[in-house]
Amino acid sequence: MLTFTPLSGAARSSRTVPLSYLLQVDDVQILLDCGSPDWCPEPSSSAVKEEDIEAQEHHWEKYCLKLKEIAPTIDLVLLSHGDLAHSGLYAYAYSRWGLKAPAYSALPVQAMARIAATEEAEGIRDEEDVGSALDDQKPDGEIDQERGTSMDEQEDGQPDMEPKPPSSKTGKYVASPQEVHDAFDSINTLRYSQPTHLSGKCQGLTITPFNAGHTLGGTIWKIRSPSAGTIMYAVNMNHMRERHLDGTVLMGQAAGGIFEPLARPDLLITDAERANVIGSRRKDRDAALIDTITTALSSRSSLLLPCDASTRVLELLVLLDQHWSFARLKYPICLLSRTGREMLTFVRSMMEWLGGTVSKEDVGEEGHSGGRRGKRRREDDADDDAIGALALRFKHLEFFPNPQALLHTYSSKDPKLILAVPASLSHGPSRTMFADFAAIPDNVVLLTGRGEEGTLGRILFDRWNNSQRAEDKWDKGKLGSNVMLDGVLNLELRSKVPLQGVELEIFQQKERIEREKQAAKKVVIARNQQILEADEGVEESDSDSDENDEDDVERALGGESESDSPRRKGSVEPGGDMDWSKALDADDGTRQLLSFDIYLKGNVSRATSFFKSAGKESQRFRMFPYVEKKRRVDEYGEVLDVGQWLRKGKIMEEEAEGEDVKERKRLEEEAKKVPIEPPSKYISTLVEVQLACRLLFVDLEGLNDGRATKTIIPKVNPRKMIIVHAPSSATDDFIESCSNIRAMTKDIYAPSQGELVQIGQNTNSYSISLSDELLASIRMSRFEDNEVGFVKGRIVTSAGATVPILEPTTLAAAVAPSQAVSLKPRILGARQTQRLPHSTMIGELKLTALKARLANIGVQAELVGEGVLICGEGAKRGGNLGESVAVRKTARGQVEMEGTVSEIYYKVRREIYGLHALVAA
Repeated sequence: MLTFTPLSGAARSSRTVPLSYLLQVDDVQILLDCGSPDWCPEPSSSAVKEEDIEAQEHHWEKYCLKLKEIAPTIDLVLLSHGDLAHSGLYAYAYSRWGLKAPAYSALPVQAMARIAATEEAEGIRDEEDVGSALDDQKPDGEIDQERGTSMDEQEDGQPDMEPKPPSSKTGKYVASPQEVHDAFDSINTLRYSQPTHLSGKCQGLTITPFNAGHTLGGTIWKIRSPSAGTIMYAVNMNHMRERHLDGTVLMGQAAGGIFEPLARPDLLITDAERANVIGSRRKDRDAALIDTITTALSSRSSLLLPCDASTRVLELLVLLDQHWSFARLKYPICLLSRTGREMLTFVRSMMEWLGGTVSKEDVGEEGHSGGRRGKRRREDDADDDAIGALALRFKHLEFFPNPQALLHTYSSKDPKLILAVPASLSHGPSRTMFADFAAIPDNVVLLTGRGEEGTLGRILFDRWNNSQRAEDKWDKGKLGSNVMLDGVLNLELRSKVPLQGVELEIFQQKERIEREKQAAKKVVIARNQQILEADEGVEESDSDSDENDEDDVERALGGESESDSPRRKGSVEPGGDMDWSKALDADDGTRQLLSFDIYLKGNVSRATSFFKSAGKESQRFRMFPYVEKKRRVDEYGEVLDVGQWLRKGKIMEEEAEGEDVKERKRLEEEAKKVPIEPPSKYISTLVEVQLACRLLFVDLEGLNDGRATKTIIPKVNPRKMIIVHAPSSATDDFIESCSNIRAMTKDIYAPSQGELVQIGQNTNSYSISLSDELLASIRMSRFEDNEVGFVKGRIVTSAGATVPILEPTTLAAAVAPSQAVSLKPRILGARQTQRLPHSTMIGELKLTALKARLANIGVQAELVGEGVLICGEGAKRGGNLGESVAVRKTARGQVEMEGTVSEIYYKVRREIYGLHALVAA
């Protein structure tokens, strides 16, 4: 039985992202995608009251709490795309919520998802205090020494000294960069069309990835279960060929058919987000984008193009680089991203995954080798020249980690094209640049995606879309025109700044007190360790008297024995303060306390001597103090050299260390060399942006429109279908379109978030043993790689056996029905009635396979329509239809033959039988 539950991104939902679904196949729990929402929505994006803003910001809590609950029980994780909407929350769930199940993805999905999650983690952590991995164990009120205090800045610019609540109350589940790397390192990577047979609890399942388009490494997952059949998970597909990607493999190359391995699944899980969208032509979209960019740069204006960090930005970079090389433009293309260089490094190493019009040798036109590069020369030109000609070099592209570095290189008056992350403008460089960019007239903000509901990107898109005429809306197949923004937009800008002045002194004072406490704890621990070692030495000594004599000598010398060691090395006296000068220079302090006046104990010291002083007797001294230390030997008189054993053990440990351990130590040493981040605080500033720029939306998301969706899915012809990731209007429109197709299934489900859908019934399985007599009487028929046969018998249970045995029916049992029939009056001259044997044909007829078999025996056959194969003379042009047979396959899987009874008829029927397993009772 199949059970499907949308955790997020359900059908008939106002929020279609992120995508995450729970699929249960028998007793195996499968998590399909693990996306993250935008953690920084706009407070005014929803019609809520001001005091209810916190509740509005946590619209993802239902999804996150459910995922946290089921994460330890997941048995398999499948990731389909490398963007945040599909894979953004996997790192946090892996490191914090116990999502340790085996995870699989295509190789580029692992790399692109790692880059996207790292970009998001670093960007949000540079603006907000979202906590660290140890925050859950910290008590309330404890200060984070690395980040300092967290403060808000009010409208008047004065900091608010009230700290923010702990990270556990912020409701933003953002992993650290190290957790992101560890999580995605654990993913198993596959190649397209590579079947993988799972083991363990998932034994029996086979998963196979196929190309979905839309993103580099985008995957359609085919899950094969022996009990549930074939399940296909296909979301966010694109059948169109792009500049850096081929279209989805779902559309076959021959006559627009469907890729055979993905046709007719038992269950199809797909999205219908754009089922009611009419897409414009790709050539028109590209032309509108290029014309807008060229016009703005020619008029000495700049453009801001928000983009994502890893997936769809590649299509933009290839398009812009080709245009820059063709038109020989000299304006800079600036990419504001911390992970931009790393992303392109990964892409260059995965050239076999690219497609479209990207050449495997080079991209664009080479510039003149003798031309001046000026200050726009890239820092990595030397590296490119060293490794030779590579595709995706992007000679016109420059990388900047933050807006400050960009403004340091180019002034705000220089015309340039800025690609800034993220595409939603909710945080990071794109939001910072928009605050300064939108107030300059003639500047252009170019949106290539609609953005998530509630973000600044979606607010700008809605403003542009509402300004268009009804027939020019984005979903009507038209491009629309740019609009002039006006009015005032209030934005909250968050940042992380170093502490200064009084705040820095207060923090340093608290840090100093904390260090002193830690040092005192270390001293106490060291003292306790010395006491334990001294006690062990006393227990292992051969003579207690020698140890006592040694302690007496130490005391007589003015020092302290091992048992009195807590009073040394700067320890804290009861009721007093710590003497740090003695603690830092213990050896000097010991030398000052040493004394060579060794007095005798007891009454002996008061005895008179031969030499007397005037008025007072001199005290007696012990001469030549010496303590004999015995050498420790074993039972055989051998001297124990402990140091040799320690040295040998250290050598053996070093030899046992592998390369991984050494590499980890090297990384730890390099991490220690990284300069410590100065104490800082988080501030937020409310700014008023006077909008004066132009705004244009060009759809470059690379997804199927409604026409493609309504054409491809019926051709797949699934037996059952589940619709996800779609608003209410698109869901209803897609279901109505499918209902108008006669051959389309009627079992279509559109569950809402958290709604459970059950497909099939619970079945109970039992173990049974077949007797040797029964096995000998079975007639087996071969079907593909299996042999099947019809079994009839009775179950016999013996006293000593735990598994029942199936034996053939006895002769008496077989004769009994005939005797019962003979009791009825027989008609004179009539034969005795007997039961005729019945047969069952197992298998599914594929007309292409039948055509190939007929060709081998010299029978010509041609496909003339949907599900119709003409065999014989009728397949030839101008042939005789009287000597032909039509084989038709209905939507319910039935096979019909139509034609005259002739030799060709029996040949075709024999080949059809050969494609099935005939099981006779």
